[in-house]
Amino acid sequence: METATKSRAPHLSDTQRLAWLRLIRSENVGPRTFRELFNHFGSAQAALDALPELSRRGGKKTYRLFSMDKAEAELASLYKMGARLVAMGEPAYPPLLRHIDAPPPLLAVRAREPLQQELTGTQKTLAIIGARNCSVAGAKFATKLAGDLSAEGFTIISGLARGIDSAAHQAALASGTIAAFAGGIDTIYPKENMELFAKMIAANGAAISEMPMGWNPRARDFPRRNRLISGMSLGVILIEAAEKSGSLHTARYALEQNREILAVPGSPLDPRSVGANKLIQQGAALIQSTDDILEIMEPKISMSLPLHQGIDEPAISWPAQDQADVDETSNPLNAKEQDRQAVIDALSETPIDQDELLRFTGVTLQTLQLILLEIELAGRLERHKPNKLSLIHSGRA
Repeated sequence: METATKSRAPHLSDTQRLAWLRLIRSENVGPRTFRELFNHFGSAQAALDALPELSRRGGKKTYRLFSMDKAEAELASLYKMGARLVAMGEPAYPPLLRHIDAPPPLLAVRAREPLQQELTGTQKTLAIIGARNCSVAGAKFATKLAGDLSAEGFTIISGLARGIDSAAHQAALASGTIAAFAGGIDTIYPKENMELFAKMIAANGAAISEMPMGWNPRARDFPRRNRLISGMSLGVILIEAAEKSGSLHTARYALEQNREILAVPGSPLDPRSVGANKLIQQGAALIQSTDDILEIMEPKISMSLPLHQGIDEPAISWPAQDQADVDETSNPLNAKEQDRQAVIDALSETPIDQDELLRFTGVTLQTLQLILLEIELAGRLERHKPNKLSLIHSGRA
């Protein structure tokens, strides 16, 4: 089934890939906004053409489009270092990642051909994460789990951090392991893991990133990276996660994405085990051996996507060819000024549910989506989970 799906999967043309890259790199466009724009206008290029006017309607006089020169330069830099840009829906795009909330439309993928597609296209994946300042016992257990699971055919995913991440990657070298980056695909972090990363690529490993080339990771980028780690995985295994560690961010994403959460218990006297122990109290599976993991994951491996009810196929029309025409009745290209003002007046700094906003204003869903795009591209809209919206204070815009 999966092979047949891959064989029918479309590929972007060079022109389309550049348009996708320009759109996701343009001002105030993130994965969710990309999807809304794409669905509304029918293609990335049509959305690009509309961005300046949309932003102007939203209240922003000048808008920064990502230039064609910069897009071509980024692609050239990727190819030069042996990486490429993979679009959601293409065969090399991680299949599980496609089913998370707001998946990245484009991923930079670096791997040794021809294993690139084989690695990122696998569905038998597990993440192993944990403390950077791990104990010897924690690193030893991570090494054993990663080695055993690799021998069982799992691809191990982690974040190339110190400690548990490094131990897991090292143990999975022979069968292939994937690192998710918080910075650009050319930015190895921490620097001390450059040798480990070189070994990963030389063997059967891969790295992915949604950030631009040359991007140095900031603190806020790591949670964004963590959603990729859990999103690519059937389950997330935590070893020595402190109470406020980044590993717990990954566990929260795993919960939202309906992934399995597995935690290794630790001493209540060790602060590095507080987070993992609390997860177990809250219902995470308690793991003491590889057999525990295999028993829990066996039913998940053969499940068809989506993994559970509640994970929907992203609402993005992914055409092999751009849609030449847009139905202006179902997807209006402009909104009436009174509708726009009604939506803006109804919004405030207090989050409101989108469905409630729709009922209150009385506009059509398509008109509301267009107006929200205008406000968001102007940098005036903030989205909150699960489906709430608020205006950003003018001092923060």
